[in-house]
Order: sequence, then structure tokens, then C-alpha cells
Amino acid sequence: MYLTRFRMNTPRPGARRLLASPQALHAAVMSSFPELLPSDSGDPHAPRVLWRLDHNSRAEVLLYIVSPDSPDLTHLVEQAGWPAASTPDTPGWLSRSYAPLLDRLAEGDIWAFRLTANPVHYIRRKDGEPTKRTAHLTPIHQKNWLLKQQDRCGFRVLEKRPASRLLPGGTTHQGHPHHGDQHELTVRDERRLAFNKRDQRSSARNTVNVVTATFDGRLQITDPAALRRTLTTGLGKAKAYGCGLMTLAPTDS
Repeated sequence: MYLTRFRMNTPRPGARRLLASPQALHAAVMSSFPELLPSDSGDPHAPRVLWRLDHNSRAEVLLYIVSPDSPDLTHLVEQAGWPAASTPDTPGWLSRSYAPLLDRLAEGDIWAFRLTANPVHYIRRKDGEPTKRTAHLTPIHQKNWLLKQQDRCGFRVLEKRPASRLLPGGTTHQGHPHHGDQHELTVRDERRLAFNKRDQRSSARNTVNVVTATFDGRLQITDPAALRRTLTTGLGKAKAYGCGLMTLAPTDS
């Protein structure tokens, strides 16, 4: 497995086109692996290509890719990077083996994390109707969605120290145990994507709506094997549209 970082040259027309279309960016990412064939195994635990955009500022947008093979992003450099600064020694992106980090994950360790995901739930509007996948739209419901995933994904989001949950007047928060405000977890950069997608069976174009949210927080590892699967296969839906990639970073405590 490899972790790759690429900085988008946001003023360039090619970069703006890719940033405006998750479909186009997905196609560009997948074309970085010319020998990769679509998998028909259906194995949800098989490592796959995941990607995420981090909008750190208007001028700093980073593309992260996790993949079984090292990508060749030459075409992205030409379209949306800095071709003049690219050399064989510094090709315009940075790829590192993911194995050292994956191998060092141990139960009880604490890490900072970031995840862009598509928090959804299934509802039935009327009796007898099939359930419909619907996006969570509020930060508290988005947080609670992530908290419901943590056990099977091999981690738990750390809770805030009691003093940090004090309310005006010195009282403490006594909400539901899955209440997101009790945890070291923030939600930011919510985006609502809408684009047309061709139905392969009918050739008709359907409108696809995807709500994404970026989570930042701190976690403790509860099951290293399960967390490795989460990091290499993704978390949640809409992985083709930049969702599901969780990354870890060292934390001071």
C-alpha cells in the first residue's frame, strides 16, 4: 500500500475543472494506475484506491491517495500541477510506502485523524415503501453517524475531559452517550455535490447528490486489524467521489 500527496495548482484551468467535478477527478486518479483492472471479486475487505481533497485554504488544496500500487501522476502534474518545477527526482507528488505506519498500529495507541465521508442513514417515509438512503445534514447527526461506525472500524473517538464539557453555571453535559459534543471530534467543510451520471443500463442521465463532511479528531485504537482494513478499504459510501479515506497523524498525548 502507498500513501500519496499531490498539491493542486488551483489557479490553473485544469485544476479548476477537476475540483469542480468529482467524476472527472475520480477518472484522473484511476488513470494513474494503468495496469489496474476493475475488481469483480466483490470483496469489501480488499484494499482499493481511495482519495480525498483537503481544502486547507483557497490556495492550498491537497489531494491524498491511498492505493495498493504507487501511482504515476504525471498527467495530473501537466493538467493541474507545476510542470516547470517537475523533474525525475522531484516529479511533483510525494508517494511513500504505507506499510510502516500500518504495521506499527497497536491496541491502545492514540492518533489524530482526518476523514472525509458521506454520512447517510436509511429511512422509510411511508409504511410499505422501500427504505431510501438519505444524507445526514446537521453536524450532530454527522458526528453520531461516525460514532456508530467506530466499534466495527477498530477505534474509539476520545471523549473530552470533564472540565471541557462544562456548561454556563458550572454544570456538566449529561447528554446521550453518543452525543458528538462529548468527544474530541469536529465537523467542517460540508459540501453538497450534484452532478449527472449516465445509467449504464438505460443510457439515461441521472442527477447524483452527495453530501460530504470532513471530520477531525483524536482516536484510540481498539482493534489494529480492523483499523488497517478501515484505512485501506475506506469508511462509508461514495468512495468514488472522494469519501472514505481516513488518515492518521501523531498526537502529543
